[in-house]
Amino acid sequence: MSTTTTEAPAPFAGQDTTFQYIAGGWREGRSAKILTVTNPYDDTVVTTIRQASAADVGDAYRAAEAAQTGWAARPPAERQAVMRRAAQILEERRAEIVDWLVRESGSTLLKANIEVSLAVGIAQEAASFPARVHGRIFDSNTPNREMRVYRKPIGVVGVISPWNFPLHLSQRSVAPALALGNAVVIKPASDTPVTGGLILARIFEEAGLPAGVLSVVIGAGSEIGEDFVAHPVPGLISFTGSTPVGQKVGTVAVGGKNLKKVALELGGNAPLVVLDDADLDAAVAAAVPGAFLHSGQICMSVNRIIVEAPVYEEFVSRFAQAAKSVSYGDPAAEGTLVGPVVNDSQLTGLKQKIVWAKEAGARTVLEGKINGRVVPPHVFADVTPEMEIAREEIFGPVVGILRAEDEAHALQLANDHVFGLSSAVFTQNLDRGLQFAHQVKAGMTFINEMTIQDEAHVAFGGERNSGLGRFNGDWAIEEFTTDHTIGVTRL
Repeated sequence: MSTTTTEAPAPFAGQDTTFQYIAGGWREGRSAKILTVTNPYDDTVVTTIRQASAADVGDAYRAAEAAQTGWAARPPAERQAVMRRAAQILEERRAEIVDWLVRESGSTLLKANIEVSLAVGIAQEAASFPARVHGRIFDSNTPNREMRVYRKPIGVVGVISPWNFPLHLSQRSVAPALALGNAVVIKPASDTPVTGGLILARIFEEAGLPAGVLSVVIGAGSEIGEDFVAHPVPGLISFTGSTPVGQKVGTVAVGGKNLKKVALELGGNAPLVVLDDADLDAAVAAAVPGAFLHSGQICMSVNRIIVEAPVYEEFVSRFAQAAKSVSYGDPAAEGTLVGPVVNDSQLTGLKQKIVWAKEAGARTVLEGKINGRVVPPHVFADVTPEMEIAREEIFGPVVGILRAEDEAHALQLANDHVFGLSSAVFTQNLDRGLQFAHQVKAGMTFINEMTIQDEAHVAFGGERNSGLGRFNGDWAIEEFTTDHTIGVTRL
């Protein structure tokens, strides 16, 4: 199959989005498959793209390898300038990018604006990275020798990003990796190829990134997924997505012929704990957006609310009343908090979880009629730890409330699962909250805040089946660089 290379207009301007950005040029993929991207709210066609083949993946990685050395050799100020310009473009094109996020991923206006702000913040933080990479010098036990440890780019980084926060969760790996002198190839989710990849390609191209340093390959996991991970060029695969898929990625990357590092940000089952001295108004005010922002399709979403017995019934009543007032429907309408779930597979899974919760004996305190892919907030009380709704990541606007007999029982319930990403505890005694937080088995715990938190300069990541490694700030510098020890002997 022949390929055509041409100058494509900016995809986020709403024009031609049929091209991929591979090896420094805009062209069609070489797969026989055509990807049709639709709006999850009304099923209108957003774009069609000829997908990438394994040969396209190879082209992208080889171009990245060839371009990376020159990019890493650029002065820190030049790489900083590209990051700063990318942040500026993101802000300048905010309205267009928000529109794409609404139409392609079903994001509400609120969520889409949050996502653009997060992507801007990451680019701004990444702009500081070239000046923050430091080596170390050690005395040696051998006379006349010193040991120098240099911190260098890994080389080429493969990024696999999800559909729920496509712009943000691609940018979280792409900007730091580029700023530190790496080249990057992105494989965005098939549901969100524009906001998860093509927009960033156009932005960084416009910001002055040299050709070949960044590529975007859009293709089916069944066709290019294993090749993308197993290819010999990338030294690190950064994956954000579900735990089962992340485990497969880790197996291929670490156990394959070409051993490489992995950074895995996987699923969650975030508990929000309400202790008996909590400010219930504050707890409800945080739990509602924590559970329902972006229709609960966030790895940090509140999946389980655990409430101490003395305030259990009052909290259930207040929370249900607040959830009842949540606006749901058209994601493009002002004030909507809950829009559509991303696709029919997600919808089918949510419907099944709702049925299982009822069959298991959970008390329905709030539900509503599902319209298309819009699932109104569903709240279940009297949930017990063995129920499916308590054990697995929900990824939808459905939340279960569990009763804890005391603080020790609340901690036991909070830790009674295989995940460990985000968590929260509400109490008016900050020392009590801190002691509780220290015992939660999670990468992040927030006191008197909802579980959805992410700041570009603070460590982000989970424990157990929620992933490996940390993103943001100094932790991103650690992930996207490697150490090179050089011994220097004076003769």
